[in-house]
Amino acid sequence: MLNYQKQFIQYALDCGVLKFGEFELKSGRVSPYFFNTGLFNSGGKLGKLGQFYAQTLIESKLEIDILYGPAYKGIPLVSATSIAFSLLKKDIPFAFNRKEAKKHGEGGLLVGSALQGNVLILDDVITAGTSVRESVEIITNQKATPAGVLIALDRQETGEGDLSAVQEVSERFKIPVISIISLENIIEFLELDGNSANQLEIIKQYRLKYGI
Repeated sequence: MLNYQKQFIQYALDCGVLKFGEFELKSGRVSPYFFNTGLFNSGGKLGKLGQFYAQTLIESKLEIDILYGPAYKGIPLVSATSIAFSLLKKDIPFAFNRKEAKKHGEGGLLVGSALQGNVLILDDVITAGTSVRESVEIITNQKATPAGVLIALDRQETGEGDLSAVQEVSERFKIPVISIISLENIIEFLELDGNSANQLEIIKQYRLKYGI
């Protein structure tokens, strides 16, 4: 685990984004932890979140021409990451979509820079992969290339089959999916912490049951 990943987990805990307890997921599973990026809900919090996204992109060494954020969650993510990336490395354009195409003014479905070249999709987590599928369709319709997906957390647990949602997306669209942190990183963080033995054991049991 890299230092910035440790910092991100601690930051998520400090912001109440990462919580431990019992949480019923959409799948019906009862998870011992929950991750809610919606709680990065101020300018300062969002700005720092963008720095972690940008750092992860730099570490990935992916060659990207533009960042794309699917509405609605992807809009603040792509904006904050673009700003952070410009400060850490170079200026990079971004775009996001409207839920409904605008019929007046300049019109269209997209806001921001034109989609061209290698496009990186930004999201918070991948569950069913619906957002990625829609994003890939929009990008390819603009004659650009979906070059990867960057998310905050990879839960590393199976969906309906033997693969995780992240693995399913990567395999289906033949693109890399990178994450700031994964469940494995959270477990390692708790092991290093030394004060969360009970919670650590519960999460490990959950991973044994549902993990990839």
